[in-house]
Amino acid sequence: MTATPRAIELAIAAAEAAAEKLAHHVQAFDVSDRLAITDIFVLAAAPNDRQVKSIVDAVEDRLRDLGAKPLRREGQREGRWVLLDYSDIVVHVQHTEEHTFYALERLWKDCPQVPLPAHVTAGLHQPDAESFDARGSAAAGHA
Repeated sequence: MTATPRAIELAIAAAEAAAEKLAHHVQAFDVSDRLAITDIFVLAAAPNDRQVKSIVDAVEDRLRDLGAKPLRREGQREGRWVLLDYSDIVVHVQHTEEHTFYALERLWKDCPQVPLPAHVTAGLHQPDAESFDARGSAAAGHA
C-alpha cells in the first residue's frame, strides 16, 4: 500500500506552509504500510515556541484552503510539540529540543520519504536550538 494522491497533495502543501514560516528539518514519510491510521507523517521543527505556533497556523490555513480540517489537534497550548491529525496525514511540528530528543525521522527511517520540493528541503539541515538565542535569532558565529 502507498499513500493516496490526496495524502501526498496535503503533505506537500503542509511542508510548503511550514517552510514558508522558516521551519527546518521538514520531511515527510509514507507510513501507510506500517500504520492503518494514516498515510503520511510530516515533520517540521522550529527553534522557539512562538515559531512552532506560527508554523501550525500556516499549515492549518494552507490545508483549510484545500478543504481539509484537522480531526484532532494536540499540544497547541504548550507550543513544544503540536500534532495535527488530518486522517490522511499527521503533521508534527516540534520545538527543536523535542525534535532532537525524540528524533522521529529515525523511527520512520525504514519508510519511504515523500519527495518534497527543493525549496522545502533546503531547510532540512538548519542549525539546532543551541545555535539560536532566546528570541530565535541566529547566535553570533552561526549562520
